[in-house]
Amino acid sequence: MPVYDHSSAGYYPQVTDSSFSNHPVYLVARNAREQLTPNDTQRTTLIVAACYIVVIALLWHLPYLTLILYPFKLLTVGFHEMSHALVGVLTCATIHSIEIDPDEGGATHMSGGIPWLTLPAGYLGSGLIGAALIVCGFDTNASKIACLVLAVFFLFFLWWARREILTWILILGMSGLIVLFWFVGGGVALRYFILFIGVMSDMYVLWDVIDDTISRKVNGSDASSFADICGCCPSQVWGVIWLLQAIVFFAAAIIVGIVTFKESSAQQASDSRHFLPVPGSHSAAPSLSCSLLFTICSALFAAVVGNM
Repeated sequence: MPVYDHSSAGYYPQVTDSSFSNHPVYLVARNAREQLTPNDTQRTTLIVAACYIVVIALLWHLPYLTLILYPFKLLTVGFHEMSHALVGVLTCATIHSIEIDPDEGGATHMSGGIPWLTLPAGYLGSGLIGAALIVCGFDTNASKIACLVLAVFFLFFLWWARREILTWILILGMSGLIVLFWFVGGGVALRYFILFIGVMSDMYVLWDVIDDTISRKVNGSDASSFADICGCCPSQVWGVIWLLQAIVFFAAAIIVGIVTFKESSAQQASDSRHFLPVPGSHSAAPSLSCSLLFTICSALFAAVVGNM
């Protein structure tokens, strides 16, 4: 109960430690602080993500060295175009094809649908995909699940872009890297690879929005086309809105990753040995991951090649 100090200066209510520590507001605040405080494993993940941001920003503008990011830029363009296509399907559009250009551009050819939903879906969708991959990058098993989702994504991507040689090279290369990193360090390397793709995707969204809509107006861009449909704001305004949404996605991904995946590195390694383990590891089902990956790759290849 409150204790009062009867001094000449007046009455000053003081709350005892026991009553304050049991107050609902204090309990909620303490629990939130505990949930949002990263542990040692999460701190390492955050440091790696920060290093990714610095390295990507440097390589982006360095001559020749920027070629290292080239395949990952094309992958994020694929996320962008696939977001257009998926929202188009959800709004009853007919997807004719997806194209990825060597100059890091892309196009989704569709008819029908709802333009005021399909147009902003590119930036928002790729930003959301990047955020989801960042969250999965906090946990090894979540990264494995993310790879299975990416396999399905690659299947649809190749279906709509099956006549594009560049797309085949890109998807096969990324699939090879995923399989390679799956075998390194019991899946730890795969976790950091998924984290890198997520950070790269979100950074590409930020840079592309600034470059196409804020710093300069590109006629025919998503923001320009969306501004023509809405008629209420110029493309730069929509660019700023999408930029803020991408930043929110990135920040939310970090918070969700910290709150959701509190396991230590040792706990993640132990759990990983029993969930889609590396073939040859000491597990009850050592061939499960290999068989599952082989099945997905076989289905991807058969479905796409059979419709070329």
